[in-house]
Amino acid sequence: MKAIISKVCMGDRNCNKLCPEVFEYDEDQLVSIVKHDVIPKHLEAIVRQAAAECGANAITIEE
Repeated sequence: MKAIISKVCMGDRNCNKLCPEVFEYDEDQLVSIVKHDVIPKHLEAIVRQAAAECGANAITIEE
């Protein structure tokens, strides 16, 4: 599974708070970024939750 953050990211950091193992805030760009090319299996559910709760719908999940 992959997670992708689009350019519509508002930088509210909700995904970072929910799953800091996968999402990181880029202070220069003021948006969140994904730290892994492939999401570790044990974090897939929380990453799906982060995508569902993203206010800007900026997180896309690819299986």
